[in-house]
Amino acid sequence: FCPKICPYCDFHKMRRGGGGLVEAYLERLAGEARTLHAEFPGELGTVYFGGGTPSHLTDDELASVVETLRQTWGFPARLETTLEADPATFGRARLETFRALGFNRLSIGLQSAQDGVLEFLGRQHTGQEGLEAVEAALAAGFEVSADLITAVPGQNAERDLHALARTGVPHVSVYNLTVEPNTPFARRGVRVDEAQEAADYALADRILSGYGLGRYEVSSHAKPGHESRHNQVYWSGEHFLALGPSAAGFVPSPGLLGERRTNRPMKGWLRGEAPEVLPVDPEAFVQDVLMTGLRTRRGVDLDRLRRRSGIDVCTHFAGELARLTKAGLLERSGPYLRATPSGLLQLNGVVAAFF
Repeated sequence: FCPKICPYCDFHKMRRGGGGLVEAYLERLAGEARTLHAEFPGELGTVYFGGGTPSHLTDDELASVVETLRQTWGFPARLETTLEADPATFGRARLETFRALGFNRLSIGLQSAQDGVLEFLGRQHTGQEGLEAVEAALAAGFEVSADLITAVPGQNAERDLHALARTGVPHVSVYNLTVEPNTPFARRGVRVDEAQEAADYALADRILSGYGLGRYEVSSHAKPGHESRHNQVYWSGEHFLALGPSAAGFVPSPGLLGERRTNRPMKGWLRGEAPEVLPVDPEAFVQDVLMTGLRTRRGVDLDRLRRRSGIDVCTHFAGELARLTKAGLLERSGPYLRATPSGLLQLNGVVAAFF
């Protein structure tokens, strides 16, 4: 649920509305958790409350979700427990509530520190309010990540990057504005300048590295030791569970490397409709790991991938690897296959070669 629907967002989200929708959502979520826990019990390494805007739930509503997890897998998670939070939904007092519930990491949707850009993006906070929210979360002792959107028409990306980095935040995620089909931006004909996208991508690396935040994944920059543990589960092809409407998980499955389960959107999910299930065979698993692992600076450990899948990437994709390496888009370093700086700029095209 979100307090306002941003014109660029194509995630599954809705306004709170009336008619007991939030209550029905929380009840269904609790039932789904109990069912999934019966199938996959045990301790969780990480938990990530994504959105919508999880911090838009009231304290009692958020506490009910936490209690559900506490009664099943346990809460907080062993390594990292993250809550996505909009700057307009919390202050210093509420940060104490988040802390008491068990969250130790906040992912804050700053998006920009410039009021005109925030207004264009449909955000409800000012630039100053956003920066103060980041500083307050740091002062409260949270591990903090903040999101920025670049390549926005009329934006001074350099100003935004410096303003955020000066807060001392140890993790920054930088995303170029993407105009997705059927969003308000698409209907309004908003366009993103490709040259600006490339320029802002390079600018983010240059400016943030000057503050000690190295790019360790296409969109992610962190000081050493502050990388997102949860996201690395996705990028390395590990299993993860998912709760909620349209949530997608990757779980163990007998005789396979796993299966992807994608929950139905809100109406079908509330009715208890079964998720869409996609078996993942070795070929699909290798493709998935290449797609996500090449996003990271570390790259893909081909020896480990061969042990897990039974497929030798160097043999299976010999022609593609030779072409992409000759073009200066991929490189090898020991067992690791990684995208070069040029390859990261053209990552969609690089990954497409394996599909």
